[in-house]
Amino acid sequence: MTAPRPVRLAAYDPGWPEQARIHGDRLRALGEAFIAVHHVGSTAVPGLAAKPVIDLLVEVSSLAALDSYADRLRDLGYRLRGENGIRNRLYFTLDGDQGGRRVHVHAFAAGDPEIRRHLALRDFLRAHPEIARAYAAEKERAQSLHPEDSRAYSAEKSAWMMTQEAQALRWYDGVTG
Repeated sequence: MTAPRPVRLAAYDPGWPEQARIHGDRLRALGEAFIAVHHVGSTAVPGLAAKPVIDLLVEVSSLAALDSYADRLRDLGYRLRGENGIRNRLYFTLDGDQGGRRVHVHAFAAGDPEIRRHLALRDFLRAHPEIARAYAAEKERAQSLHPEDSRAYSAEKSAWMMTQEAQALRWYDGVTG
């Protein structure tokens, strides 16, 4: 297991959506196995402070099909990290020139329920700025307790996140259903 990473939150950067689009376009250009690329996570919510790492959720025809792109992904600088705690996901990271993370790619086969969960939370936070503000406060609280340990930071805010995800899924089903 790798050493914990420090938690650095940054004010919302209006350039994050464009960065996500650029990285998403590069991934889509790899081939037809890449069905859709969604900008998710905190950098996808306008006004929300975030760790300055773009999260992309990639829907692929199958995880097996994604294997055939492994060399091309490596050539683009992505590092495969396996499932990394989420079943039926392939997780990739892209580091910047200074060594810090720039992009996380969460790849799921089309139809996987994790896709719905990620999109529901993103859209819920976008539609409910008061909950996004509460999330920002929760992130700051968790960071103040665990500034040098990203895993402990994530664990600290997990109960809050689980409650919001459940609410987001109910809301999302009402909006998209």
